[in-house]
Amino acid sequence: MSNQPSKALETFDNPKPERDFTIRIDLPEFTCLCPKTGQPDFATLHIEYVPDRLCVELKSLKLYAWSYRDEGAFHEAITHQILDDLVAATEPKFMRLTARFNVRGGVYTHVVAEHRQPHWSSPQPVQLP
Repeated sequence: MSNQPSKALETFDNPKPERDFTIRIDLPEFTCLCPKTGQPDFATLHIEYVPDRLCVELKSLKLYAWSYRDEGAFHEAITHQILDDLVAATEPKFMRLTARFNVRGGVYTHVVAEHRQPHWSSPQPVQLP
């Protein structure tokens, strides 16, 4: 596998496709450029998903995130693009991407985008006594 930025997201087979479970991934070093000023934007990406047949391979995800370092994009657009790319690669039952951008000009931006398969519904949490 390469050690250079790449838009290629690799996957592997879900080890337990018959069971719904949640994978949570935090990428605290995401960077891109402000499309207006060219200044760097820093964010933490929080990914939560219920896999179907495939899971995202983490090193490829790191290299994918790195590929945005020199790209200019608005926070909202880049959040949706990343979610769309992850969904295309893994076809999850459910996926939520929360992009928490660091302060710039006294403003924090948090963008949340979700994908859900049409007929999938979340299992009800078990309430233990």
